Amino acid sequence: CPFCRTPLPTDDASKLAMVQKRVGKGDEDAISFLGDSYCHGDLGLAKDVPRAIELWTEAEELGSVNSHYRLGAIYYSGEGVEEDKERGIHHWQQGAMKGDGLSRHVLGAVEHDNGNYELAAKHYMISAKMGKEDSLNAINNMFKGGLVTKAQYAEALFGYRDAVEEMK
Repeated sequence: CPFCRTPLPTDDASKLAMVQKRVGKGDEDAISFLGDSYCHGDLGLAKDVPRAIELWTEAEELGSVNSHYRLGAIYYSGEGVEEDKERGIHHWQQGAMKGDGLSRHVLGAVEHDNGNYELAAKHYMISAKMGKEDSLNAINNMFKGGLVTKAQYAEALFGYRDAVEEMK
């Protein structure tokens, strides 16, 4: 475990106990992870999307940008909850404003699907500069389709390269 330097457990019950210990200490990443586990029925837990939403909301309130992405995805798709695309987009916008590259990428995809190519390119550009390869590939496809300029594609390439170098 990176927190306590003990060996990671191999069985679900022990993993769940370790996660719940971190949840009890208010660790937003552990709370978000527990939400993921409820959403997918992992770690021996029954699938419970409403409980997952509660946990992601708690994690988001504690500062988890990843939880904004999760909440956006669940509301936008309506998987296990009533579909609410506006609410999903709102969560992605909140995550993007807090620096979540995946939320930013998904906003680009939504705008692209809606035919708002200029806004899509802006979202993709920002997330490519955060090191999101999928966003770089999206800009590449937009370039091939004549939707962005060569200069915009070059800017995305250099921004992506710089982000990846910085993460090494």
